[in-house]
Amino acid sequence: MSTRGINFLHQWIQNNVPETAKSDTVSISEITHKLFSDAKALSIKREEIDEEVDSLYRTLFDWIVHFEPGLTD
Repeated sequence: MSTRGINFLHQWIQNNVPETAKSDTVSISEITHKLFSDAKALSIKREEIDEEVDSLYRTLFDWIVHFEPGLTD
């Protein structure tokens, strides 16, 4: 378990995924690529993030959909 990985993921999402992000596969793929690039720059391995979530795609998708205008919680 990597506390560093999950802390990085949560902070990164809050700081880097705009409320206007699209929830399509290509957009999420681009966000994921940037996430891992930024993690690598801080010497955080992909495994440290992947082991903390069941599905990174689903985590990002859920975050983005939560911010889509007009949707209720």
